[in-house]
Amino acid sequence: MLNKSHFCVAAALCFAGGQALAQPTFGNPSPNAGSSTSQQANAAADAAAYKEVDYVNKGKRGPALVVIPGEVKSNNASFMQKFGPNNIADFGELELSQANFPVLERSNLGPLLNEVSLAYNLGDQQAARKTMQMGKLKTTQWVVKFDILKAEQIAENKKGFDGRAIGGLMGMLAGNTAGYAAGHVTGSVQTQETTGVWLIGMRYKIMDANTTEQVAQGYKELKMEVGAQATSVMGVSQGAKGGVGLDTMVQRLVQTAVWDIDSKYK
Repeated sequence: MLNKSHFCVAAALCFAGGQALAQPTFGNPSPNAGSSTSQQANAAADAAAYKEVDYVNKGKRGPALVVIPGEVKSNNASFMQKFGPNNIADFGELELSQANFPVLERSNLGPLLNEVSLAYNLGDQQAARKTMQMGKLKTTQWVVKFDILKAEQIAENKKGFDGRAIGGLMGMLAGNTAGYAAGHVTGSVQTQETTGVWLIGMRYKIMDANTTEQVAQGYKELKMEVGAQATSVMGVSQGAKGGVGLDTMVQRLVQTAVWDIDSKYK
């Protein structure tokens, strides 16, 4: 028979287990937490936050594979400074694992990674067969790479209002105190809005691990919009800027490519 002490221990274990299973939550130490600017900024951040993709065939195990660093062929300086092939391959390993592909991580290959990458980029069958006979690579069926082919800002649109000219005209034409006051208020109004749109394109390529022959390839392109707006009236200003960043866009492109691979080639 359970006594009171046994019941207390069991309750404590259940409570501890419930705590262990709970998702971590974190506080917000910002002095603006809960304010209107905080709510708007957090809503924008939530829209850009990482979201897992429900890959349609994730219940089916895919072929064992290795992701090799691809190429970044864009000439955009901002993109080239921020991204290298290894960043993109890291996203590829993550998403392919989520889609239930056995992924041999590049970090486990060590110096072999350079040999593997060179063999498949050159289509060297002899070198590929030689490297694939080593260690954990023996079970590999596919070699996958993701290349950035395009990253460019294709459009920008600006509009704004500067009330100084109209405010001065109103005050001059009115010729009285009320008119001057109205003109002063109108003259203090300034608004500006800017929107830019980028196109970023990614190609994925699947190669047979033994022959270096291409099994499949595809191309995905997504738009990235960034914007800013500001308003000032009588010295009171309000502004906002945001949009999805390059990191998020690359990850979303990888997710879109992996969805293609998972749904078409398992």
